Amino acid sequence: MVDFAQRSVLFWDTLRQRGNNFVERTRQGLPPVLHFRLRNRSLDGRTLERPVNYALVRIIPPEGVTVDATRRPYIIIDPRAGHGPGIGGFKDDSQVGVALRDGHPVYFVIFFPEPEPGQTLLEVCSAEQQFVRRVRELHPDAPKPAIVGNCQGGWAAMMLAAAGPDDTGPIVINGAPMSYWGGAWSEGEGDNPMRYAGGLLGGTWLASLTSDLGAGTFDGAWLVQNFENLNPANTFWDKYYHVFANVDTEPPRFLDFERWWGGFYLMNREEIEWITQNLFVGNELWSGTVKAGNGGVFDLRELKVPIISVRLDGR
Repeated sequence: MVDFAQRSVLFWDTLRQRGNNFVERTRQGLPPVLHFRLRNRSLDGRTLERPVNYALVRIIPPEGVTVDATRRPYIIIDPRAGHGPGIGGFKDDSQVGVALRDGHPVYFVIFFPEPEPGQTLLEVCSAEQQFVRRVRELHPDAPKPAIVGNCQGGWAAMMLAAAGPDDTGPIVINGAPMSYWGGAWSEGEGDNPMRYAGGLLGGTWLASLTSDLGAGTFDGAWLVQNFENLNPANTFWDKYYHVFANVDTEPPRFLDFERWWGGFYLMNREEIEWITQNLFVGNELWSGTVKAGNGGVFDLRELKVPIISVRLDGR
């Protein structure tokens, strides 16, 4: 009983801290959760001819770490799927930290909570192409930059590489849903509930409806709720029991992750409808029928560089 009482006090205090962190981050304008310091923005997408709420920043190496400007630069694109940027570098032992310790210059594609009026995914892709060219200008003696895309950032990286196949180096996509109708038949028919959600819910109308209710703005909290709905047992029980059962050591990790998981960013109606209609239901990126801004299509067969695909379990 004493152990249970002590755990309960520490558990509820952890949830109190999570709530306070959420309020404080919101007051600060939901800054990126990066563990590393940033230099001034190398290129701000809000200043482009077709403005978008993205920016390219360079990571400052921590004390004792030296980078070589002639080594291949890394550009890390985090997912804009309801959350904010930073998960690719929110602790020292991360994609950013590993690349820096190996001497590579590291750049990060961040984005801001509010989208620019009327911005589209095609304009975001065009801005990211300019980010890559900017990095190449800053490192003229280095190999072409490696592009690391996490989750939604993975298919964004593939679109980027397909649109400018001569500008990018190797592509690394981590847990990126490229073919939404591929399924996971070899591992069990029920392993990918998202695969069936569009059909069961009647298509893409829910995204359009919530965008209409938001006066043309889609709240990323809806996407996060959909992720949570994929595994209700974890949402309502497992992750909290894990904190309770390991309350002496688990709260710092839990609070760090929830700081990112609980920060919700916005999208324009045009962006979420493009995603749901071309990817979630249409599967058009994989089939090579997504129209690009130049009048052509994003053809993944145009890629001329190695592609490293990493599953969510690390394989």
